[in-house]
Amino acid sequence: MSEERSLNFLEEIIETDIAEGKNGGRIHTRFPPEPNGYLHIGHATSICLNFGLAKRYNGQCNLRFDDTNPTTEETEYVESIKKDIQWLGFQWDNLFFASDYFDQLYAFAVTLIKKGLAYVDDSTSEQIAAMKGSLVEPGTNSPYRDRSIEENMQLFEDMRAGKYKDGEKVLRAKVDMASPNLLLRDPIIYRIKHEHHHRTGDKWCIYPMYDFAHGQSDSIEKITHSICTLEFVPHRALYDWFIEKLEIFPSKQYEFARRNVSYTVMSKRKLLQLVNEKHVSGWDDPRMPTISGMRRRGYTAVALRQFSDTVGIAKRDNLTDLGLLEFCVREDLNKIANRVMAVLDPVKVIITNFPEGKTEELNAENNPEDPNGGTRIMPFTRELWIEREDFMENPPKKFFRLGLGLMVRLKSAYIIKCEDFKKDEAGNVTEIHCTYIPESRSGQDTSGIHVKGTMHWVSVPHAKTAEVRLYDRLFKVENPAMEEGDFKDYINPDSRLVIPAAYIEPALADAKPGDRFQFLRKGYFCADTDSTPEKLVFNRTVQLKDPWAKEVKKGDK
Repeated sequence: MSEERSLNFLEEIIETDIAEGKNGGRIHTRFPPEPNGYLHIGHATSICLNFGLAKRYNGQCNLRFDDTNPTTEETEYVESIKKDIQWLGFQWDNLFFASDYFDQLYAFAVTLIKKGLAYVDDSTSEQIAAMKGSLVEPGTNSPYRDRSIEENMQLFEDMRAGKYKDGEKVLRAKVDMASPNLLLRDPIIYRIKHEHHHRTGDKWCIYPMYDFAHGQSDSIEKITHSICTLEFVPHRALYDWFIEKLEIFPSKQYEFARRNVSYTVMSKRKLLQLVNEKHVSGWDDPRMPTISGMRRRGYTAVALRQFSDTVGIAKRDNLTDLGLLEFCVREDLNKIANRVMAVLDPVKVIITNFPEGKTEELNAENNPEDPNGGTRIMPFTRELWIEREDFMENPPKKFFRLGLGLMVRLKSAYIIKCEDFKKDEAGNVTEIHCTYIPESRSGQDTSGIHVKGTMHWVSVPHAKTAEVRLYDRLFKVENPAMEEGDFKDYINPDSRLVIPAAYIEPALADAKPGDRFQFLRKGYFCADTDSTPEKLVFNRTVQLKDPWAKEVKKGDK
């Protein structure tokens, strides 16, 4: 990190703690995802923050799975989360699961019961909700609040032994039913769930609630700075209450603003809807804001880390423009992606004065941004594919591509001049006849002719075919979750367009899934995981320029 960058508020807290010698100057953070879905860009910000702080201050960062709800959690999600963190460039110092602490958490609950600070409640969930009161009315005590310690101990043991059905009883902390903070009004800390757990199997039929498991897990691991998003601000008082009453290591919770990004949704529940209802192909659909989806689309870990660093850490929730993330992606890909040629909407050019059957091998630069990028061979022949949009029958004055009598340079090749063209019965151009200037070869041009336009092309006899998937923003409005009606009504119908057979240069024939390229004049593309040697598939990662910026300007007018 640049030393010139001002500290964010969390770094200021940490540096003050170090200066005051808190925890012996030790810094220990954690990233605690629940394994009930795939991580998204918001989680990427939290990963970069927690692991980044540990690295900056020579501390440690744990990965701890908050697996206290067996109904929604799966090993598949555990493995995907590990993969995403490592792909982003981080490695945890310790790997834990909240389920590692189930015995200890049960013992903590027993401690609270013995201190008269927890009781078993037979009330229904509806009755407990009614007892909570409201923001303007205090809660009312449960009729079971004054059970004896002995009775509560026996009932809690019976809960663990499986003597009761789901929902029949819960264990509540005895805090303050008149507190202005509703979360302190005797919160539930254990509930009955007869569900198979992905790690502990059927050993347990009672499971701790998040608010009970989270702070105690932090304490067990001696986390010094437990960093959460702003929605956990009201939970901090309860976090501190449990630690105080249990007299355990005093981990401290701090909050920052969650990262919301425009033209998408960040709720796991909404993302799961998109997957289950087949609006997308899966959690790793390249339009999804998941880390796996962005990786498949061709985003780089460097770009995501740069985005997180650029956006920074705030104390207020806001909506970050997706265009900033796309800018970071372009900036990184511009440095690392080889330039190649692909024609997505082809029309044939015949160079009438180039010998039939001849193939000339031309050198093409791989990446002008990389001095060590090298070159590759581009075969040049009499027949070429060019983009249909690069020819016009009646071009306007400033059309610097092909039209009758117009000249243009073919990238890394020659200057050609349009002499004639053919059309089919429907009026579609089928062939463009040109001549080339032999003295105009790129790098050896002695023709003295200067043209303003340069076009990409692919040799017809050497071209390979590939499926090209043009991805765009999944939603057509900035904040679909805040619009009226169903958020899915705002899905962009053009977010995925498939070109079944584009023509690509032969150098792309060996592209492997994950390989990234700039298709000249078309954007950045990545070989998809569906790609095989027999059938190449490329995803558009991002366009060369942001077309949505123009739409915003039009709307402003």
